[in-house]
Amino acid sequence: MSNTSNEIKEQLSLTQVVEHIRWNDGLVPAIVQDAETRDVLMMAYMNRESLKLSLESGETWFWSRSRQELWHKGATSGNVQQITSLKYDCDGDTLLVEVKPNGPACHTGEVTCFHNEITGLPETSEQASVANSTSSGQNDAALSEAEARFAVLGELESVIAERERERPEGAYTTYLFDKGVDKILKKIGEEASETIIAAKNKDNDELRLEVSDLMYHLLVLLQERKLPLDDIMSELSRRHERPRRD
Repeated sequence: MSNTSNEIKEQLSLTQVVEHIRWNDGLVPAIVQDAETRDVLMMAYMNRESLKLSLESGETWFWSRSRQELWHKGATSGNVQQITSLKYDCDGDTLLVEVKPNGPACHTGEVTCFHNEITGLPETSEQASVANSTSSGQNDAALSEAEARFAVLGELESVIAERERERPEGAYTTYLFDKGVDKILKKIGEEASETIIAAKNKDNDELRLEVSDLMYHLLVLLQERKLPLDDIMSELSRRHERPRRD
C-alpha cells in the first residue's frame, strides 16, 4: 500500500473516531491506565487536536482547562506515556488510554494520581477473599522455597472455585462459567495465540502478561471440568521421576 493510501486510511480512522465521541464543550475525559499493572494513573481532558496528536505521535497529549493550551505529558519531566491502545466507551463520552509510562504519572512523584485512599468502607466479599488469601500467605514462611514459589496457583484455584459456586455479578470469572466450556476454550485459544505472537516478537514484557492470562484461563477450564490442579502437579511429578533417556 502506498504512503498516500496509508495517510488516507489514518485520516478516515481519525474522522470516524471523532464522529463517535460525544464532545462536551469540545472536550472528552481521558482515563489513563498502565497497560501492564492495570493501575489507573490519571484523568485528563482531550480535545480534537490533542487526540489527533496522541494518535499521530503514539504518546499522550491533553488539553489544559486551566492554562487553555495543549500539553504533552512528560515534555518537561521526561515521564512520557507511550500509548498501547485507545478506546472509547459505549456512550462515546469517555476515552480509555492504555499506556507504558516512563516514570510517575502524578506531579507529586507518585506513580498514580489516585494515591489518596478513603478508608472505612464496608468489606466486600472480594476483599474478604483477598484478606483470606493474605492470611494464608503468612504461612508461606513455613513452606519450602519451591512450595512458596507456586503458592499463588493454589490460591488462585481456590478463588476461581469460589467464583463458580457464588457467581458474583459482574465478575469476569462468573461470565466465563455462565457462557460455558466453549467460551472458555475459545479464550484459551486466543491467549495461546497471543502468547505465541509475544514470544515471536521477543517481547518479554508482553509475554509475561500473555502467559499469565493463559494460565488463568487454563485454571478456569480445570475448575469447569472438575480436574484438580493437584492432579496436574502429580502428573508432572511422575514424569519428572521417570528414568531419563538422554
